[in-house]
Amino acid sequence: MHKNKMIRHAALLLTLLLMIMAVPAAASAAEAPVNLGSTAGFAVLAGTTITNTGPTTIGGSVGGDIGVSPGTAITGFPPGILSDGIIHSADATALQAQADLVIAYDDAASRALTADLTGQDLGGLTLTTGVYKFSSSAQLTGTLILDAEGDPEAVFIFQISSTLTTASGSTVSLINGARFCRIFWQVGSSATLGTNTTFVGHVFALTSIAAQTGATVQGQLLARNGEVTLDNNTITNGVCEAVPSPTPTATESSAAETTGATSAAETTGVTSAIDDELPTTGESGNATTSIIIGLILLGLAASLTFYLRRSRSR
Repeated sequence: MHKNKMIRHAALLLTLLLMIMAVPAAASAAEAPVNLGSTAGFAVLAGTTITNTGPTTIGGSVGGDIGVSPGTAITGFPPGILSDGIIHSADATALQAQADLVIAYDDAASRALTADLTGQDLGGLTLTTGVYKFSSSAQLTGTLILDAEGDPEAVFIFQISSTLTTASGSTVSLINGARFCRIFWQVGSSATLGTNTTFVGHVFALTSIAAQTGATVQGQLLARNGEVTLDNNTITNGVCEAVPSPTPTATESSAAETTGATSAAETTGVTSAIDDELPTTGESGNATTSIIIGLILLGLAASLTFYLRRSRSR
């Protein structure tokens, strides 16, 4: 009886150890964003040509350039407008961006799968953070909802073996903190955005991309080997805005007024320091948390060892 009781206690302690060890494993499972490298500076990048029809507008305070490499042809600007970018035609910048596009494409294609959606229409689905695969083509008819569940660092990656096609008037809708800069579409051949589609994310196509009349894109259209064709589109690229700090409660505000307000410079410095300490997607987490978990594990292991030795000595 005494031996059975000892075994039960030992099993309980081992269960607690396993539960605590699972905490850092879950934290590290968050999907990391795809590294865009120098492609981040481009709203549109093609391998052969960029062809535009109509008053397409391309912008982004950071990332509003267009470029071609190894091809050289870029036509339709004007009437197309680059609001704050420049054109790169087979120059060193476009060449490097194409090299980095290959890396980004391969990275997105190699991510571990969350779910296989082959044969399903993206329209009507609501997806949370993860990696979603289509072993053939992918179709979007209607509205796809991407739900970050309150996590602004949530990442969505789509691996499409063949073509991506959106029907006219289709929409990618972001809710609960989802952000365009954390959405990646790896397309094994060509992507076609139908008339008046509202699309979101970074498109990495192996061959070509066509944005049909009136399609709008918040993100990038990046084609490795083929052309990008545009027709009266609006394309906006940029970087993710910093995640805002929590708004102080009424109690915290009163305390600040009682002790005296800090200067603007001091406040900015404190906010920056806090932001710098927060782990981003793909990082292992806060060092202090790791130390605490490690101490808990050591303490439990020591307690288990002591208990077993004491039980055997009885």
